[in-house]
Amino acid sequence: MSERRELANAIRFLTVDVVQKANSGHPGTAMGMADIAEVLWNDFLRHNPANPKWLNRDRFVQSNGHGSMLTYSLLHLAGYGLTVQDLKDHRKLHSKTPGHPEYGITAGVETTTGPLGQGFATAVGMALAERKLAQDFNRDGFPVVDHFTYVFVGDGCLMEGVAQEAASLAGTLKLNKLIAVYDDNKISIDGETPGWFADDSAARFRALGWNVIADVDGHDAEAIAAAFTAARRSEDKPTMICCKTIIGYGSPNKQGKEEVHGAPLGVDEVARTREHLGWTHEAFVVPETVMRAWDARPRGERVEAEWNALFATYRTHYPELAAELERRSAGKLPDGIDAVVAGEVTRILSATPVREPIRKASNRVLGNLLKSVPEVIGGSADVSLSTLAWTGAARSITPDDFSGNFLHYGVREFGMSAMMNGMAAHGGLIPYGACYLVFSDYSRNAVRLAALMGLKAIFLYTHDSIGVGEDGPTHQPCEQLVALRAIPNMSLWRPGSELEALVAWEHALKRQGPSVVVAARQDGGVFAHSAGDLDGMRKGGYVLKDSVGKPDVVLVATGSELGLILAAATTLEAQGKAVRLVSIPNGNLFAREGRDYQDSVLAFGTPMVFVEAASPLYWYQFLKGPGTVVGVDRFGESAPGPEIYRLMELTAERIVSEAEQLLR
Repeated sequence: MSERRELANAIRFLTVDVVQKANSGHPGTAMGMADIAEVLWNDFLRHNPANPKWLNRDRFVQSNGHGSMLTYSLLHLAGYGLTVQDLKDHRKLHSKTPGHPEYGITAGVETTTGPLGQGFATAVGMALAERKLAQDFNRDGFPVVDHFTYVFVGDGCLMEGVAQEAASLAGTLKLNKLIAVYDDNKISIDGETPGWFADDSAARFRALGWNVIADVDGHDAEAIAAAFTAARRSEDKPTMICCKTIIGYGSPNKQGKEEVHGAPLGVDEVARTREHLGWTHEAFVVPETVMRAWDARPRGERVEAEWNALFATYRTHYPELAAELERRSAGKLPDGIDAVVAGEVTRILSATPVREPIRKASNRVLGNLLKSVPEVIGGSADVSLSTLAWTGAARSITPDDFSGNFLHYGVREFGMSAMMNGMAAHGGLIPYGACYLVFSDYSRNAVRLAALMGLKAIFLYTHDSIGVGEDGPTHQPCEQLVALRAIPNMSLWRPGSELEALVAWEHALKRQGPSVVVAARQDGGVFAHSAGDLDGMRKGGYVLKDSVGKPDVVLVATGSELGLILAAATTLEAQGKAVRLVSIPNGNLFAREGRDYQDSVLAFGTPMVFVEAASPLYWYQFLKGPGTVVGVDRFGESAPGPEIYRLMELTAERIVSEAEQLLR
């Protein structure tokens, strides 16, 4: 047995033994890609197991994350501190080796993968982040940001539309330091893929502007190494290496078959595979000579030390740039951000309130904040002027000039969102991306992964309700707000004024986790804030206007519907009713506040009417007494927005009527 094959077999048998012990898992991918992974990790990947967060490390992503034992075996062998016991705990509760690689659980895992295609799209975002930071910080003789992003993908990844979206943009943007490896084994869970996946993937990627190295024998170390060498030389294109592999390689009776994709080999077949590949060691045993050959710590320490020396010299020549790169990499906002926010508060409170679309108010505060937070990189899925994601501080990034701060993603909502996750996971950038709220459905799984990973990604949605009007029910969201709010670890803002929009963006920039900012196309209400509103806004909900004495009724709204409860309150007060008005721009935050604070705002037991131009389901959790929710529980129609509001009875008159019934 050659030394290289023995190193690869260490991956295979750790995988085989772990999956057999767990009686659950996907051994085939790791067995088939072991030779490719061995060459990449031992000959090309620049990383330091002793410092998994080293700034200039190469990024490695396994997009076909069901085969997670490939990643876990690599981390164990390379010296990341993943023990044999950790491997034996594969798929067990609270283990470091869950069923799919999870960001933040296992040192060395760069992103959560499992939903196929998203790991690939996330890797595109990582490569984009490298290119952008290199543009901003590298100087002649000082390539302080200079690393590759490698991503393994399977047939399933390439079938998913999100991969196509991201691959298309990666080719357009000439992300030459992105190298993908296609595990072309022609097997998925249902069997042989040519019956449902007959694409000429090499031709497709060439058409997308990629450098393609096709027909590489994925079990020939020399051919694999030659492919990686050629890929790293690409100057203006990302590279796709198409490797022909055999899934479950080495299993005499199951290799090349779908049954090795997602199930243990079985005790007898494990024994036959050991004999077939000449692996004489017991389960979970890797000989010391093999472990020494795999140990990446000495090499990692050396390459990081070389970079540290380069960066030390860079710091003497460019101290401000060095400090800025370190600040961004640490995830710290600029020191002056609070002063900028305070200045915006003063500006807004001193201005005369005007009737205007919430998206316009959001655009204004965002543009002013971005001047002081250079790591923010904006973008939009083709509708930058409709969503007003494009601000006065925005400058376009182009394939040949990455000095700007705004990406035109084209009509690629899902790809945009997954790429934003890649930028956030890479570090050094805070991405925001915009589209219409109804099309958040296209990308919600990427938004969900941002929440699962706790990434600082900001999703800006406009055209948020039946107020969209003439475009009709295809463009008028109703269930999207409740769906997004329901994502654990999400923070969703639906501001109804410029001050609420400012607080939303401030919170989104400071929060370690994803945020959604929903800025209506239609006008908000006209009312004045006081500085005292700020504390309540930052808690997600507050009393916008209180009654004199105990309220008879509480009217609650978000976003543009604040104008409706203001109008309803005028009518009710003319009838002699004491009315409290409440704004809840962020139900996620408000729901986390204690019962005492919620009661201080909502006056539990008082008749209450919630109003939002969306599904009413979310707001029932706050009804602690007589009350109702006025919302939208059906699809809209094509007509001017005000007509649709009247058709749906989302009016001040309806709110007054509901309040009167409750009071009776």
